[in-house]
Amino acid sequence: MDLREQLLAYKPWNEQEERDRELILKLIESGEELYTRDNEAAHFTASAWVVDQSHTKVLMAYHNIYHSWAWLGGHADGDHDLLHVALKEVQEESSVKHVHALSNDIYSLEILTVDGHVKRGKYVSSHLHLNVTYLLEADSTDSIHNKPDENSGVAWFDKEKALRKCSEPWMIEHVYRKLNDKMESFLEASDHEI
Repeated sequence: MDLREQLLAYKPWNEQEERDRELILKLIESGEELYTRDNEAAHFTASAWVVDQSHTKVLMAYHNIYHSWAWLGGHADGDHDLLHVALKEVQEESSVKHVHALSNDIYSLEILTVDGHVKRGKYVSSHLHLNVTYLLEADSTDSIHNKPDENSGVAWFDKEKALRKCSEPWMIEHVYRKLNDKMESFLEASDHEI
């Protein structure tokens, strides 16, 4: 199933996801290149809400650009399989070896604003990340290490502490809190299916 079909099948959690889904679908239908950074105004990224085996802790990284503890993820950079992108980015950014998707389905959607910044000595203009999030599970006993060119720390936090560690109020209220709430519903639904 391609991303457009996945988005059409996706049931938005709230008004933010409904509106963002509508806009992402319009952008896909416009025929613009969205899978590479060649589109400097908006492009696809994939993020991961990574939980441990007990589903009580979240893996986060201290991102150098945002100066905040945040989820893991990155640019599609031409890869149309955004779940693959999320898994790859988690491994690259944290060195965790044992990670898998709790579901292959989209977990969350966000259009995120990115302020202009300098990356690798070059100025990057403000733009939008058309972000697809996946719920992943990783082995918390794996050795973790930061990726110095992107983050200066990687750590496991309990779900509520993860929110307190973040210094971006909008991300806390509109993204991370939503991801924690959705995880509770996801786990309850999974328990009923067993």
